[in-house]
Amino acid sequence: MSTPYAWSTLFPERDRVPEGSDPSPTDTYALRPPAGEADVRRLEERLGMELPPSYRQFLLFANGWGNADDEYCLRSAATAGWLRDIESWFVEYCLPEGHTPRSVPDELYFVYGEKQDCINLREEYLPDLLMVGHWDDGWTLLNPRVKSAEGEWEAWFHAPWLPGANRYRSFWDLMEYEDRG
Repeated sequence: MSTPYAWSTLFPERDRVPEGSDPSPTDTYALRPPAGEADVRRLEERLGMELPPSYRQFLLFANGWGNADDEYCLRSAATAGWLRDIESWFVEYCLPEGHTPRSVPDELYFVYGEKQDCINLREEYLPDLLMVGHWDDGWTLLNPRVKSAEGEWEAWFHAPWLPGANRYRSFWDLMEYEDRG
């Protein structure tokens, strides 16, 4: 049994598009109706792995926030996908053929919170990141190569104005941080 996440504290129900209705242009930053279990399973099948509990529970709470082509959004189960497929140019730019990815030792990498230096990331993880959202000019990404004992995946916020990525222990931790910001 996974931890229940209080998504309604971060995304109040008043901001939800009513189920069965089409979002209007004024609903740009509204919660979408919940994904069905079948929608989430299709995403997991497409990815070839189970989603981390916090992101899975978010999709069952709201199948996205905003629109996938907006500056701010959390993608739906149908539009989430690997960074290498959605933004292949970025992975190719960071990891050109013949380039040895920059990596860092565990004692620098596994630091979260205020003491983290965003430059300490592992470039070899880039192709395997799951893009789940856009935030301003950055991306919300989940890293299945770093998993907690509870099955949570590390979450990244990567933006061109960061020399690396701000990393969090989970999607839930990243969303809580953004809510406080």
